[in-house]
Amino acid sequence: MDKVLHQIGELLLGSVPTIVLFLLTWAMYNFIVHRKLVAVLDERRAKTEGSVEKAKRDIAAAESKAAEYEQRIREARQAILKAAEERRRQIMDARAKTLAEAKAAADAQVVTARAALEKEVAEARIGLQSQAESLAAVIVRTVLRPAGSAVPAGGVQ
Repeated sequence: MDKVLHQIGELLLGSVPTIVLFLLTWAMYNFIVHRKLVAVLDERRAKTEGSVEKAKRDIAAAESKAAEYEQRIREARQAILKAAEERRRQIMDARAKTLAEAKAAADAQVVTARAALEKEVAEARIGLQSQAESLAAVIVRTVLRPAGSAVPAGGVQ
């Protein structure tokens, strides 16, 4: 067993430079490459995640603006419809006013025409009354005239 222990001791003594070189290589790798690599990877991850988060914020802002624009478009359409309805109402009011004025003018013309017609009827009655009276007088004279004094033809005496 001494021999086995002696061989293990030699083996360990022979592996010391390898262990030292391994530790030195590991320390140099850690100092030169690994720290910088980890830093670069962390920076890359931060930039990537930052870009993703920035993209999400940009998308949210774009959706917010799109919603705002849609709301403005709806409001503008409502304003246009309201203005059109107001304009239609004004036109209908103006039309109703014009029709009322035309009806009033027509009614005034009807009243004037009726008054003129009634005046003409009254004048015609008066004229007919006077003609009826004169015709009645002529008829009475003709009927009451003596038989021998006939009126010659043609109505000349």
